[in-house]
Amino acid sequence: MSFAHPLLLLALLAIPLAVVAYLLAERRRMRYALRFTNLDVLASVAGGGRSWRRYIPPALALLAVAALCVAVARPRVNTQVPSQRATVILVIDVSGSMSAHDVKPSRLAAAEDAVRTFLKHAPKQLRVGLIEFAGEPQVAAPVTSDHDVVRESLNSLGEFSGYGGTAIGDALAAAVQLGQAAVRNDVLSQGQTIAYRTAAPQRTQGTDGLVSILFLSDGSQTRGVLQPLQGALKARAAGIPVYTVALGTPNGSITRSFGFFRRTIPVPPDPETLAAIAKTTNGKFFAAHTAKAVDSAYAKLGSRLGRHPGRTEVTYAFLAAAAALLVAAGVLSARWSSRLP
Repeated sequence: MSFAHPLLLLALLAIPLAVVAYLLAERRRMRYALRFTNLDVLASVAGGGRSWRRYIPPALALLAVAALCVAVARPRVNTQVPSQRATVILVIDVSGSMSAHDVKPSRLAAAEDAVRTFLKHAPKQLRVGLIEFAGEPQVAAPVTSDHDVVRESLNSLGEFSGYGGTAIGDALAAAVQLGQAAVRNDVLSQGQTIAYRTAAPQRTQGTDGLVSILFLSDGSQTRGVLQPLQGALKARAAGIPVYTVALGTPNGSITRSFGFFRRTIPVPPDPETLAAIAKTTNGKFFAAHTAKAVDSAYAKLGSRLGRHPGRTEVTYAFLAAAAALLVAAGVLSARWSSRLP
């Protein structure tokens, strides 16, 4: 905890002075207590064996004064505060393997629910964009602080899934481009297809730590211009961390029909590649084998991304505590004070 005006904490020295004054007053009161000629009346006023009660109201009052002394110094605590310009690009694999049911009700449905959880925990002012990808990436929702737009885009997510393979590297490059466009207020239009013709990593426009990518996939790269680590290098060059989630179990599979024949195709996730992407970009990797696990990962990231270390003033908390203590002291003093019969 820190204070905007730490010198004002010297006011706390009034507390021990008040205690000393109270004890001196108590000694003086006891010195003249025998001036009562009627000892029965004195005993009734003294309250029998409950003399300890009379110390509670003044103790509460002193605590209230202490809280007020701390409040005037304007205390602040270190915390995570929402960033006014932060942007998160959500990238979701919608390839055919996402229809596997090893994660209930399906991998894609679990991913959609996880995005909703992320939006629920994210700061309201956080700008969010959504990219879906299979054989090529597409912007499903433009970067916006209106999270309802992103939620609505989930209803049509994966309409063309099952075609074209998995282009992880191109999807990463698309997310980098969308994040950079958001920083310079040049957001790409919804539904625009992005193509990449060069695989060489180049120093790209920095984002000053304002953009993060949350990348979910369940399989290995099968198509695309850029390899996964080439896409990761683009993100690192732009200063964008990538948080990756490998969704699915090693025993995951899908069934495909080929004429009169049906074939079961194994679709295990590729955690090694996704972990390497996170490491390359200074992000973090999560392995999710259940819907609950992916939901938990997105909830955690929703509470973290879009925030930065800062200080929050908590003066109001000490003022509220002082008011509550003063009220308690007054009520107890009125209830326990001795009254002459």
